[in-house]
Formats: sequence, structure tokens, C-alpha cells
Amino acid sequence: MNGRPVPRLAPHFLTLSLTAALAGCANPGPAPELPVSAVPTQWSAGGAAQPQSQSPTELAAWWRRFGDAELSALIDDALAHNPGVRSALAALRQSRALADVAAAALAPNLDGSGSAQRSHSDGGGTYNNFGLGLDASWEPDLSGGLRAGARAAESDARAAQMSLGQVQVSLAAEVALAYVDLRDQQARLLIAQDNLATQDDTLQIARWRQQAGLVSTLDVEQAATLAEQTRAQLPLRQTAVAQARHRLAVLTGRPPGALTFTPAPVPLPPDDLVLAFPADTLRQRPDVRQSEAQLQAAWARVAQADAARYPSLRLSGTLGLQSLSAGSLLNGSSVVASMLAGLTQPIFDGGAIAGRLRAQQAALDQANANHHTSVLAALQEVEDALVALQGDRARIGSLQAAAVAARNAEQLARQQYQAGLIGFDVVLQAQRTLLSAEDAQAAVRASLANDHVRLYKALGGGWEHPPEAPTATAPTELPARPAFLALSTSLPARAAQAPLP
Repeated sequence: MNGRPVPRLAPHFLTLSLTAALAGCANPGPAPELPVSAVPTQWSAGGAAQPQSQSPTELAAWWRRFGDAELSALIDDALAHNPGVRSALAALRQSRALADVAAAALAPNLDGSGSAQRSHSDGGGTYNNFGLGLDASWEPDLSGGLRAGARAAESDARAAQMSLGQVQVSLAAEVALAYVDLRDQQARLLIAQDNLATQDDTLQIARWRQQAGLVSTLDVEQAATLAEQTRAQLPLRQTAVAQARHRLAVLTGRPPGALTFTPAPVPLPPDDLVLAFPADTLRQRPDVRQSEAQLQAAWARVAQADAARYPSLRLSGTLGLQSLSAGSLLNGSSVVASMLAGLTQPIFDGGAIAGRLRAQQAALDQANANHHTSVLAALQEVEDALVALQGDRARIGSLQAAAVAARNAEQLARQQYQAGLIGFDVVLQAQRTLLSAEDAQAAVRASLANDHVRLYKALGGGWEHPPEAPTATAPTELPARPAFLALSTSLPARAAQAPLP
């Protein structure tokens, strides 16, 4: 088989020129501008604590403000080894890979091929056929659908990155809350043990006085009742301590029984707060940024679904060498080339394209509502944490004073009972009050520490977003179609309803 002459390529250059001109009309344009949600400038529950413009770094490691080396080590360990973080990292890698796949659809495809064939026919003899070729194809993105798909995949990747941040924020707070619970239960166990020791002493005094004929058996039985009731609290506290240890071990990626702790007080941070402005909080919180990225992805998918209504152009070409012998394969006469341009326009599909477009518009409305919900929930969480913090700050001073007074009253009651000045019921009431007051003092200290944890979680502390991550602004650019492929007016109208902080 002789090589065929190279075909004239002028018509193909004309096709390429037309395609380039059409593609040039589809340069990316700005997305419709979205309205901004009303965000308060101050926290209504802030009180004397006024927000300041804080850098994300100040919130990224808020637990160090507690001044507890064990707490800091546990949170750092959990962020490095918790299975949930590893899962979120894997999901992020997956979404980034899918974004690369979507972006690759905009580029031409080029494949290489080679062949060697030996044929035999009766009466025709035997002959060989050798070939080398390059096959290229490209779909110019005239309607912007491919670029919209790539933009949606990019937004999905940003949402996955924000999901990782939310996992880190929640994990840091969960470890801190578990640690505070551990220290709280340890403190309340010690309080119960100390009170039990005092009550056992009182029981012994009542027995001595009963043996001396100074009091009746009633005093002994009442003292024994109180002591046994207090003793029954010890297993509950010990169980709570063990469960808190187990929770901390699992959060740091260890077996439940891997950690042990010596008793220590509940840590408290300084009274001054790293309190950001409401708008800064919304930018810092990964869940709000995640819902924003999901909103941007939904907007892009509406554009992608709308693009399916318009014509699509596909170009393909082949450049190859063919010869009956391997030696003549590289001769110029062996060159063959071809080019094909195909234009496809949907005509009738039973309403499938319109249905998919309506579905994506509904998904956009859903993402819009979800984003609005996440903004309101973020603001509420901060306000709730501030209110709780103010309340516990007001309570802790009174409860501390009450515990001191109860301790003094219990000591006076025992002394006066031994002197025979008061009845045993006064001693019992004083000891019940002491146990209750000291337990309440420990509980409010833990509650105050938890308030700080929940506040910094609500402020978006516990992660540091990369500087290139987008802030709460309108969606990034999507492709504008050529004039003859004008986008339906329903898309900008719906997109313009999406509030962003």
C-alpha cells in the first residue's frame, strides 16, 4: 500500500478559527452580585467584654490560655492522631482529586497508537500493514458548562477543606470538655472523700457519747446514715473519672485504658477574652465557610445544568503514518491526516434537561437556606456562650463564699456538739450543707471552664485556615456564554437570593 498524500488543511484551519472565535466569546465573567446578610457589629451579651479584631492565630490554639500543659498536649495529640481527622484529610484529598478531574475536561485529549498487521488471502498473497498515529479531541466550552462543573468541583474541595477545619474545631473542644470533666470528677471525688472522713469522725464521736450515756442511739444511726450516703457517692465519682479517662484516650487515638492522670484542679483561663467581632467570627468559623462553599458549588451546578440546553461542539483529528513495510513507514508519502467537527443540539429529551435544571435550582435554594441557618446558628452559639459565661462568673464568687462559710459552720457545730451545747441534728445539717456547698463550688468552676471552651469553639477557634481560602464574598467567576447562547434569566435571579455574610 502506497502512502497517501497529505490532505489540504485549509478547511480545518477555518474550523479552528471559528471555534477559537466562539470560545473567545465565552470568557469568564463575574457572577451575579449577592446581597449581604445583616450581621450585628457587637455581641448583645458581650457586657464589659468588648470584641477586638483578632488574628485567626490567637484563636487557633485557644487552649494554651488555660496554662495547663497536660490539656495542651492532649489536644495537640488528638489533632495529630484522631481517626476523624484522618478521615477528613482523606475526604479532602479525594475532593481535590475530583476537582482536578473536572478541570481536565477543559483540556484537549491526545492519544498515541501503533499497529502492525499481517494478512493472507487465497490467491492474494500475504502483505503487511504498519501504522503510527496521534488522535486528538477537544470540546470547546462554548456554553460554559465545563467551566461551571470545574468551578463546582473547586467549591466542593473548599467545602471539604472547611469540613476538616470543623472536625478540628469540634475535636479540640471535645478534648477540652472531656479534660475539664475529668478534673471536675477528680475534684468532687476528693471532696466526697474529705467529707466522708469528717462524717466518720462525727460517727465515732456519736458512738462514744452514746456509750457514755450522753445521747441516744438515734444520734449514732443518723450519723451512720449520712456517712453511708456519702460513701455511696464514691463509686459514682470513680466511674465518672474512669469514663473521662477512656474518652480522652479514644479522642487521642489510643485504646480506652491507655491514659492515667493524677488529680489536679480544673484549669481556668484568664478573665480577658479573645473575643472577635461578629463578622470576623463568621469568617473564622469553618462550618459557615463550608456552607458558603456549598452554596457556591450549587450556584455553579445550576449554570452547568443550564448549559446542557445549548449546542456543544466537538473537534477531533488524526495524524498518522501508514505503510506496507516498516522501512518506508517514516517516508513523507506515508502521512495521513483527518479532522472532524461535530455540533450537537438537544431537540427533544422528554423534559430531562429542564428537570435537571429545576432540580439544581432547588438544590441552590436548599444550600441558600442551609447557609443562612449556619450563620444564625453561629451567632446564637456565641451569644449563648457569653450569657453562660457571665452567669457562672456571677455565681462562682457566691458559691466560694458559701463553701467557706459552710466549712466554718460545720467545724463550729462539731465543737458545740462535743461540748453538749447543741443537738446532733444541727451537726448533720451542717455536714450536709458543707458537702453540698463544696460540691457546688467545684461544679461551677468546671462549668466556668466549659463556658470558655464553648465560647472559643463558637468563635471558630481550634484551627487556622490557609490564607488563600476565600472569605465570605460572592461566588468566584463563572463563565459567561456567547451572546447567541444567552443564559436564561432565571439563574441570576435565583443566585441573587443567596445571602452571604
